[in-house]
Amino acid sequence: MRADAFAQLKLLDLQDLDTRLDQLRHRLATLPETRQLAALAQERDEVDGQARDAGIRVDDLTREQKKADADVEQVKARRVRDQDRMDRGLISNPRDLEHMQQELVSLARRISDLEDTELEVMERLEAAQGEHARLTARLAEIDEEQQALTERRDAQAGEVAALAASTTDERKVTASGIPADLLALYERVREQKGGVGAAALRQRRCEGCSLQLNAADLGVIAKAPDDQVLRCEECNRILVRTPESGI
Repeated sequence: MRADAFAQLKLLDLQDLDTRLDQLRHRLATLPETRQLAALAQERDEVDGQARDAGIRVDDLTREQKKADADVEQVKARRVRDQDRMDRGLISNPRDLEHMQQELVSLARRISDLEDTELEVMERLEAAQGEHARLTARLAEIDEEQQALTERRDAQAGEVAALAASTTDERKVTASGIPADLLALYERVREQKGGVGAAALRQRRCEGCSLQLNAADLGVIAKAPDDQVLRCEECNRILVRTPESGI
């Protein structure tokens, strides 16, 4: 392939711009805030699930406490009624009176047991409420952190996008000065070679693969016409001669 030597040099400018665009795209895809937001989103899902479970435990224990309270009050009410009947002398039969006294002792033990259960449920409820409050507070913190990170990420992304847009415009101008067949070759090689389609020959070295050319290869290059498009023997990239080529 033949192409004006100046057009070949412009390939190096185009390569620099494409490398810059690749770096900007990589920077946009790997913003620290993006990784941090992904980690926060995962944490939020976990905490939200834990908070829902804690809320269910609070609801269950609230119902359990209400039942325990009702059980205590029911037995206390029965004891009050029985005691009132005895105090008013409504039970005259000695055997019935003895039975009533035994019943009051039994009710007192029952009340004590129920109050122990009531206290244990209350303690469990308070613990569950504390855990639910802690998880809810963490959710609020995560939401604030996500908002702040999103704002920082969007600001960073905006700066990178602006740089990419201006670089893309500059690339269009640079590419317009390169012959279509040379540009097509460059694009094809660039796709095959991980983003680098053209490399300078500087100080007898291909900057694409860092190969130090031997004397025989340099002799061939030195004799090649200025408009001949050369390829590196090692990496097959377009090899552009420069004033610093050393030939």
